[in-house]
This record gives sequence, C-alpha cells and structure tokens, in this order.
Amino acid sequence: MSGARVLVVDDDPQIRRLTRMTLITQDYEVADARPAEEALKLLEAERYDLILLDMNLPGIGGLEACRFLRSSGTEAAIIMLTVRNTEKDKVEALDAGADDFVTKPFSAPELLARIRAALRRLPLSGEPHVVNLDEVEIDLVQRQIVVRGRRVRLTPKEFDLLHYLVTHPNIPLTHTRLLQAVWGPDHGTEVEYLRTFINQLRKKIEKNPAKPRYILTEPWVGYRFQLP
Repeated sequence: MSGARVLVVDDDPQIRRLTRMTLITQDYEVADARPAEEALKLLEAERYDLILLDMNLPGIGGLEACRFLRSSGTEAAIIMLTVRNTEKDKVEALDAGADDFVTKPFSAPELLARIRAALRRLPLSGEPHVVNLDEVEIDLVQRQIVVRGRRVRLTPKEFDLLHYLVTHPNIPLTHTRLLQAVWGPDHGTEVEYLRTFINQLRKKIEKNPAKPRYILTEPWVGYRFQLP
C-alpha cells in the first residue's frame, strides 16, 4: 500500500528517528509522537492507515491507548512494539485490539514485512463497508456484527479472520494464506489454531455451526467464505 500514512508512537527518540527514515525510504508518509496523549491528539486531527505503538509508554500506556482507539472506532491497523517477548504480552496486545506484535530490537526488513501484511488487511476503497447476508450484517469499518437482530461480540482476531474471509469471498483460501494474512508472516503451520478460530466464528454467525452456510471447509486446502 504505497503512500500509506503511518504514525510512530514511541518514547525513544532514536527508534522514532530510525523508523521514520526507514519508512520514508519506502514511500510511506510518516508522523511521530512520544507520549500516547500527543498521538491521540494527532489521530483526532488526521487519518492514518497504520499506527506503530510502543507498549510501554509513559502516562497512558500502549495497551490502554490501543483499547481506547479500538473502542472509539479507529480503522487504522495497529502494530504493538515491546522489549518483552512473552506469550502473556502477545495475548494482551492482541486482546487490546492490536493487529500484530513486534519485539525490539527488530530489523527493518521484518518491520516492513509486518507493516505490509497489516496494511493488506485494511478495506480497500472499492470494498463495501457493510456486508449483508440473510441474517447477518457485518460492518467492516466499525468492526461490528449483528446476527439475527442481536449484536454479537467477536475478539479482535476473530474479526480480523472474518474480515479477511469476507473480503476474499467464493475462493479457496489455504491454511497458510489465512494464518499469514491474519497473524503475520511468521505463521503458517498452526492449522489446529486456525481451526479453533473457525469453529468459534461458526458458532457466532452460523445458524447451524455443524452445517455451515457461509464459512465452508475446503478439504485438505483451507476454507472458503460463501457469499451469495
């Protein structure tokens, strides 16, 4: 997504400077902020496609800022940056609404790959913002879903997976493609993990999860979203 607008939020000036230089050389438009409070003010005034957000910010922390942005309907992709690489940190970041998680120190090629993957998951200008099925309404921008007249809550990753399926309808999507598109380029072999998320989605949107109408299994390949 050439020309995408990226906001770098980190209290380390060297990281902000190096990240800004790296992104500018790849034709991204870049702004940066140190505290989360400054970033939130920028986001009120400007639209960004992606936010690089340090988890351990002073004042309003990165997790709190991420939760606020998602609750306020921010459409931008969010990649959390942190010096810790524990499963607990990853879970907290994803549960807060982040699209991905990068551990410091990171290489420029890794960061750029993560950014490209996150930007590919954003709705394109020609894509519908709301998808209406018979008994299901999916708002891709507000990240909301209504099933048979009732609002249904999805976790951030469940919605990311559903979003990718909905925006690539009626074609077989391999396990590897889904895992890398939704969880990042380091993934691709966690088929059981993907199956668990698919089962959760079916329980939430399918009238009969055992005989799905929308999220179909492609044997030995992956899944297909059947869009009437």
